[in-house]
Amino acid sequence: MANSFMNSSSAKERRALILRLLEQKGEVQVTELSRDTGISEVTIRKDLTILQNRHLLLRTRGGAMRKPIENQNEDTTIAKKQMFNFKEKEHIGEEAVKMIKEGDFIMLDSGTTTMEIARHLGGFQHLRILTNAMNIATELMTYKRFDVVLLGGNVRVNSHSVVGPLALSVLRNFSGYKLFLGVDSFSIENGVSTPSLEEALLNQIMIQQADKVIAVFDSSKFNKRSFVHIADSKDLDCIITDRAIPTVMASKLKAAGVEVRIV
Repeated sequence: MANSFMNSSSAKERRALILRLLEQKGEVQVTELSRDTGISEVTIRKDLTILQNRHLLLRTRGGAMRKPIENQNEDTTIAKKQMFNFKEKEHIGEEAVKMIKEGDFIMLDSGTTTMEIARHLGGFQHLRILTNAMNIATELMTYKRFDVVLLGGNVRVNSHSVVGPLALSVLRNFSGYKLFLGVDSFSIENGVSTPSLEEALLNQIMIQQADKVIAVFDSSKFNKRSFVHIADSKDLDCIITDRAIPTVMASKLKAAGVEVRIV
């Protein structure tokens, strides 16, 4: 393997070798590739980023894995979602925080990207925060200064969230917040969708009660459709995503009056 990398005369050949290794092993680590090939970690990370932008692999912490055949109706666990596109999610979370002001009332939907918003609230002293995610509520508790409300209800293990009649009943008591909505699948034609009926029903009420709806998700969710429809594109005030968003899609969203922030 080392000789193959060292003799590669072009970046194209080097990246083809990385994809070949992924086909064989399923997963690669930057440190191992660098050690075995003599190629710098910086160069390998750049190669992995380019291949991810071309939708040829999925980045993980410290490396990459072969892109699986996707089933958009699969209810993927939080633990699995955390493995993918973590840098993009972090940057989206940082950008989302710029839309929050001191003293705001916000709602954080469940999800790995909304968790990144929770992790970047250290600059605030006074916030009222509503969430349906137990792990996000736990993260918010570490600040010891925010007014945090966790919806009650039936626990969904996969998403660490609460759903069901009790959650819906409690949610209807709140309105006027900025909603940061996590998204499983999105397309211009079909809007926002999710594999879970219970999550969809809760998200629909969140959107109805919100003053402003800000959808936060990385570009891997684009041009996808899941089992249950949540909302149309026009129901969103803003989308925060990464630079791999298709240009045509960004233009259509802006033309429809949806603010698009790209990180």
